[in-house]
Order: sequence, then structure tokens, then C-alpha cells
Amino acid sequence: MSVIDIRGWTLRGRIFALCLAAGLLLGGLGVAAAITAATANNAVDNVLDRAGPLRVAGQNLGTALVDQETGVRGYAITGVPKNLEPYDNGVAAERQRVAEIRRLLGPDDAAIGAALDQVEQLAAKWRADVAGPLVETVRTQGAEAAQQRIEATDTRDFDRLRAAVDTLQAEILTMRDKTAAAARNSSGNLVAVEIAAAIVIVVTGVLLLILLDRLVSRPILHLAGQIRQVAAGDYERHIESDYGSPDLVALAEDVDRMRQQIATELSEVRLARQQVEWINQQLQSQAEELTRSNRDLEQFAYVASHDLQEPLRKVASFCQLLQRRYAGQLDDRADQYIGFAVDGAQRMQRLINDLLAFSRIGRLTSGFTDVDLNRVLGDVKSQLEARAGEDAEIVWGGLPTVEGEEPLLTTLFVNLVGNSLKFRRPDVPPVVTITATFDEKEWRINVRDNGIGIEAEFADKVFVIFQRLHARDAYEGTGIGLAIVKKIVEYHGGRIWLDVDVSPGASIWFTLPVMPGSAPPPTTSPDAVQDTAASPTPDSLPAASPDPGPTDSPDPGPTDSPDSRSPDSRSPDSRSPDSRSAASLPLSEQVSPQEGTA
Repeated sequence: MSVIDIRGWTLRGRIFALCLAAGLLLGGLGVAAAITAATANNAVDNVLDRAGPLRVAGQNLGTALVDQETGVRGYAITGVPKNLEPYDNGVAAERQRVAEIRRLLGPDDAAIGAALDQVEQLAAKWRADVAGPLVETVRTQGAEAAQQRIEATDTRDFDRLRAAVDTLQAEILTMRDKTAAAARNSSGNLVAVEIAAAIVIVVTGVLLLILLDRLVSRPILHLAGQIRQVAAGDYERHIESDYGSPDLVALAEDVDRMRQQIATELSEVRLARQQVEWINQQLQSQAEELTRSNRDLEQFAYVASHDLQEPLRKVASFCQLLQRRYAGQLDDRADQYIGFAVDGAQRMQRLINDLLAFSRIGRLTSGFTDVDLNRVLGDVKSQLEARAGEDAEIVWGGLPTVEGEEPLLTTLFVNLVGNSLKFRRPDVPPVVTITATFDEKEWRINVRDNGIGIEAEFADKVFVIFQRLHARDAYEGTGIGLAIVKKIVEYHGGRIWLDVDVSPGASIWFTLPVMPGSAPPPTTSPDAVQDTAASPTPDSLPAASPDPGPTDSPDPGPTDSPDSRSPDSRSPDSRSPDSRSAASLPLSEQVSPQEGTA
């Protein structure tokens, strides 16, 4: 005999099996109850619809037979025809009661039917042997003859008829008693079925509670206790998964896998936190080191702007004095040496000024304001008017208003436009075009010229400090101009690049953020000209100009001797470069407009 193993059943399967078994059992009990109820109803119907009417009909049948016997005797004694009516009525009543009894008989009432047949036979025999001849005697011979016949008539025939009626009544009573007993039995069976159904329901409920307690409540409480331990921080606590139904076991395994994943990720987070703390410590150390370096750089800037330049001014001044006083008195080589010394001192001074300007970008700030680039270009054109000459054209119009430092933006355009003017093609009037286009959340500004251009291989080098693309005797400059431009653009949150697909000439693009809340004007074009007639635009966007060098700084002269400064001016505390706003510095100290690109 095989045994069903339910250990592998899920909770859902077990509950379904229990409910199915209980449902089948209750269904069987329901069918039995229905059958029992139908039987009881039939028994009750038999008692109410058949047994009672049969008994009444049997009694009425006996009464009808007695009425026949009474009517015959009365008619025979008196000879009055009216006294024969009970007989006639009794015969009619007999036929009705017999018909009624036969209608009420069922297939199981054979004994009653046989008794009824016996009554009919005896009644017919009595009427034929006794009642009929007696009535005929009265009609033919008179009442006296009928009386004599009555006295001579044997009464045993009617007694047998009366006994047959009693037998019929007895059979009807027997049928009634059986039907009542069947009704009582059916009622008892129905009560038993109902009790059994109630027992099944109670047992099923108890089994369901036990099943839920053993397979749901206890395992869930056990699992919840383990989960609370994990939630309290014990992530190494293994969650047991061998208790309860298979689905709860699977749930416990899933929770344990989640715990393992959380533990792994938590360890990674802790490790990452340790790394972040270590990195923060390193950053703090580097920040402190950077702060010290900035202080050293500020000190160097002070030294470079005062202590280092003053000896250079003195050397340049006295070399120029020698050059002017003894020019022609020494040989040509001596004059050449003196010229070299003067030129070297002046270039060194320009280089120091440019380095100072480069280092001050972003450190010395006057604060961002709304800057109209059209006005800035007007100032730039005025500054470069002498260098541009009569044949040069600087074209712009419809430029946006941006947030920035106006001195730095002025320096930016001075360097870019100055480069375009310096790196011109021979016998070709220089044309510089400045346009602006709006792209999403930034302005793209283009400075384009028709000069000698820049090769594509130098597209990245031109923005590196001290990178020169030409010899110093071909184009003057320190090679720091475009590096300053790049730093100014990045300080304002933009980008700068060289368009290498443009020829002839150079085309430099840079971006500036759009002012918050400002609506961008339509894209400008070179056709919108300001302060000059419309001029032809370069065919495409050229590359950034190479190493332009602005004009030399004016000779300091012998009067610029360091001895002329007061001692207080040499104090780094009182004359630190950081104590001055960039807006208050001379243009040559902010970002040298005299130097060109790299």
C-alpha cells in the first residue's frame, strides 16, 4: 500500500487538498441529506395526503354500507318508499368511497387493495342475496311478507361484510403507522447527516488552524525573529531555511540571499567609505599643500612683480643709457652687444608680466557683471586701432550680453583680434569677423580672419603656454597669449577650440554660458556690422592664429629705477598682488594685450 508523501507539497497545495477533501465529504453528506430529506418529505406527504384521507374514506365506506342495511330494513318494515332512500344513497356513497380509496392507493398498498376488493365482493353478494330480494318482496308482496322474510334471513352475510370493512380499516391503520415510522426515521437520519456535516466542518476548521499554525504562523514568526536580528545589524546571521512549507523555505532562502547581498554591499560600502575617508585625508593634505603653494605663489608673484622687475628695469635703463650716450663711440660689436642686452631685458620683463597676468586669472577677481560684448569690441577696436592700420577691417554686430569680468573679456578679444591683425598675409588687407550663435544653453562665439592660418597638427599646441609656431625674428611675442585666452574662457565656464577645416585664415571658437532668465537673441552674422562698412567674410571657419606678439612694452627709461620706490612699497603685506582687484590693475598687469597667441 503506497503512502502519499506531502512533505514536498506547498502550503497552497496542502490547504487545497484539505479543502478539497472536506468539500468532497461535505458534498457526500449534502447528497445524503438531500436524499434523507426527500424521503422524510415523502413520508410526511404519505401521512398527510394518503393515510389520513384513506382512513376517513374507509370509515365513510363502512357508514355507507350500514346506511344500506338500515334503509333496506326500514323499507321492509314500513313499506314506505321514502325509507328506501338511505339504501340508495348508501350505494352511491359506497361507489364514491371505493373510487376515492383506489385513487389514494400507491404501489406499496396491495394489502389495502385486496381488503377493498374483499369488501366490494361481499357488499355485492349481500345486495344480491339479501337486499335486492327483500326490496323486491316489499314491492310485490307487501311489507308483511317482507318482515317475515327478514326474520327468516341469515345475518351472517352482512356480518362478514362488516368484518371485511374492519379488515380494510386495519390495513389502512397499518399503512399509516408505517408511513409515520418512515417519516420519523427520515427525520432522524436528516438530523444525523446534519450533525455529521457540522462535525466535518469543525474538524476541517481545526485541521486548517493546525495546518496554518504549523506551516505558516510558526515558520513566519521564526523567520521574522531571524530577520529582526539581521535588521538590528547582525548581517552575518544565517537565516535558517529548513522550517515550514516549501514555499516558506524558498522565501527564507531568498531573504538569506538578500542578506548576503546586503552584507556584501555593506562591506563594499564600508571599504568605499574607508577609501573615501582616506581620499578626503589625502585631499585635505593636498588642499593644505595647495594653500601653502598658493601662498608661495603669491609671494613669488609679489617678488616677480617688484623685486625681480626692478633689477631688470635697472639693467635695461642703464643699457639704454649706454646705448644712447656711447652710440658711435664704441665699435659695432659693442653697440650690438648693448642692443642684445636691452632687448633681452625688455623681453624678460614682458615675459614676467605675462606670467603674472596668467597666474592672476581667477585669483584676483572683480566679480561677475553683465557685460555687453558689443561695447567690449568697441573698446578693443580703439586699443588696436594703431596696430590695425587703415586697411584693416574689424567686423561684428549683434553680440550677446553675458556674465563675466569685463577686463578679462576685453583682454580675451584683444589677444584674439590682435593675433588676427598680426598674422596677416602679405599684401592682403586683414579682415577680422566676430559672430555669435546660440546653441542650447550657451553662446558660441567665433573669431575668424583671413590671415596665414594654422596647420591642423598644431590645433592643440596653440593653447599651451610658451608654444610658438614661428621664429621670434619672424613674429614677436612670448607664446603665452592663447594660453591666457584659454584660461579666461575656462574661468568663465566655457570651452575653446580651433576650427581646422577653414582656409584661408584662422577660426577660433569659444563658448560662454547664457545669462539665467535671458532670452537668446537671433543668431548674428557678419552682415550685422558695427563701426565699419560690411566686409567680406572668410569662406569658412579657420584655425586660431599662431604666435602673435603684440608691440613691445615701452622702454622703462632710466627714471624707472628701483631706487625711486619707497621702502613701504616693498612690503608683501601691504602690496600683495591679491590685495588688488583685477579691475584696478593696468591692462598690461591683468593679461598682457601686447602679447599674441602661442
